[in-house]
Amino acid sequence: MNSPLPASRSVLSRHSTSTDRALSRRTLLTSAGALGLGGLLAACGGSDDDPSEGQAGASTSGGPWSFKDDRGTTVRTDSTPKRIVAFVGAAAVLHDFGIECVGVFGPTTLENGEPDPRAGNIDVKKVTNLGNTYPQFNVERYASLRPELLVAQMTEPPALWYVPEESAKKIESLAPSVGILTTKSSLTEVIGRFAELAASLGADVDSAELSTARTTFETASDHLRRTTGSGARLKVMAISAAPDLMYVANPDDFTDLRYYKSLGVDFVTPTKLSEGGFWHQLSWENADTYDADLILVDNRPGTLQPADLAKAEPTWARLPAVRAGQIFPWVNEERFSYAGYGPRIDDLAAALEKSKKTA
Repeated sequence: MNSPLPASRSVLSRHSTSTDRALSRRTLLTSAGALGLGGLLAACGGSDDDPSEGQAGASTSGGPWSFKDDRGTTVRTDSTPKRIVAFVGAAAVLHDFGIECVGVFGPTTLENGEPDPRAGNIDVKKVTNLGNTYPQFNVERYASLRPELLVAQMTEPPALWYVPEESAKKIESLAPSVGILTTKSSLTEVIGRFAELAASLGADVDSAELSTARTTFETASDHLRRTTGSGARLKVMAISAAPDLMYVANPDDFTDLRYYKSLGVDFVTPTKLSEGGFWHQLSWENADTYDADLILVDNRPGTLQPADLAKAEPTWARLPAVRAGQIFPWVNEERFSYAGYGPRIDDLAAALEKSKKTA
């Protein structure tokens, strides 16, 4: 699922103004657009808040429905929502749990018309796409879908990911919304929250298919734990690459990296973070600031990939991990489901098994 085409340097440079805005407000978190294809600024509204309400409470047999999201907002409707519109990453998770959306927004298709990896296993031809890039969000088309619920991830609550700031109030007025926090949290907790939401919407989260996916996830986690516990302890660095800067990820700010760290992966932890956290921004002249035996490279569309870097950045070629050929793709926007992350964890374990100390 993970072979996005790299964007050209000219495409990246055309959006430097949007990049600067994104850096200050969304800290380059989960969109390659923030590195070169425009900042993903978001805003949100909310429903009545009831602190005494549980995390989820639903009647899937026609009675009132409610769900307390990660803004602390309890969303209530007269019946279980069926016509759901979601950010494509959230829609991909719900699909894995057995809940289909009538509409999506966010990176759904690539320039060649093929499904974007972030769409997961969604049949993108069967859902209405309200906008493929930020700040595209066709409000009129959204209204025509008669939405009963909007679902989006959150990186910095209460903002809903990919919901445009300028049209957020109008969008929120058309249907209630649920936000699920996907940063600075446990990966299993985030998956669990999506499972709660899916169950409240009528999904059978104990199905044989989901049980198999969870077993695969747990087996992969055991594989990674065994790998990190044996042999030489390798230093791993996760980065995102742009024409002028290399962004070194702080593992504690990224849900997936935090989980891999809990399984024993020894990550480079930046000594300095940009405003808002998540990254240490380095000029390419300082790309050797941190020592690493294995480098994970953000492989989303809009980021520079190893082949691009080998041609454009001399300092990249001199890094020990690069010289050793120990470079591995980092799927920075994998869908938060057992089916999504099981293969990723197994692949990382295999990459570590093949790698060696560089010094």
